[in-house]
Parts: sequence; structure tokens; C-alpha cells
Amino acid sequence: MSTHVQKPGWFTVNVLNRSVAWLTRRGISVWGSRVLAVRGRKSGQWRTTPVNLLTLGGKQYLVAPRGHVQWTHNMRAAGGGELRLGKHVDTFTAAEVGDDDKTPILRAYLRRWKAEVGVFFNGVGPDSPDDRLRRIAPDHPVFEITLQG
Repeated sequence: MSTHVQKPGWFTVNVLNRSVAWLTRRGISVWGSRVLAVRGRKSGQWRTTPVNLLTLGGKQYLVAPRGHVQWTHNMRAAGGGELRLGKHVDTFTAAEVGDDDKTPILRAYLRRWKAEVGVFFNGVGPDSPDDRLRRIAPDHPVFEITLQG
């Protein structure tokens, strides 16, 4: 498994992420944003971070543009969590998508959010050939989520 991680800079942590999370907590989705809540794998405490929820072919996905970050490790351990938008909370289970199945998901994700996250994909974009998307797939965890009724 890849150990690829791109840590966010000060501006992203203290301005962008906080701004998106603040708006999302108030019920304003910024291009599909949600606040992801997952229990910490060691502490058991809820951990939150803003994410982009991708819908593709009737399924929903969470993509980690920065790589194998804390929320991805927690998601593997917890097997699911919550997506929050304002006061609305969706509980879900998550299944990690295999590298061989990520190409169309990564392409759709980049098509939608390249301006926001493209820098984390090492020059690969939505119009890149399949083999380039497949090459970066191990660096970007993807989870298919299933909302609980």
C-alpha cells in the first residue's frame, strides 16, 4: 500500500478548510461539500474534516486527494461514519475501492474539483489517459459509501 501524503499548508488548514467547514455546518454546501465525521481509530473520539461527496453512476464516493491521511486510516478502522450538512446527518458504511476500479472515479472527481484539488494529483487531470490515472490510484484512497436508512 502507498504511504503517499500531502500535508496541507497553513492557509488551507486555517482559512480554506475552516471556511468550508463553517459554511457546511450551517447547511451551505460548497460544490458538494460535507463535514465528514469518523471515530478515531485510537481515541474513539469523533474527528471531523470537510470533504467533497462525489455521486457517480448512482453511487457515492469519498476521495482522499491528499493521499493516506488520518481520516482514511480512521475510515478503514471504523468502516463508516457520518456526513453532515447543517443539521442533517447521514450515517453510512464505507467500503474501500480497489486500485483497479478507481480510474473512472478519479476522472469524475478531477472533472468536478480539479481547480480545487488538482495540484495533489501530480499533473494528472480529468483528460489524462487511463494508464496515468491508474498509476496514481494507489496514492489516493477512495471509499464507496452506503447511506444507512
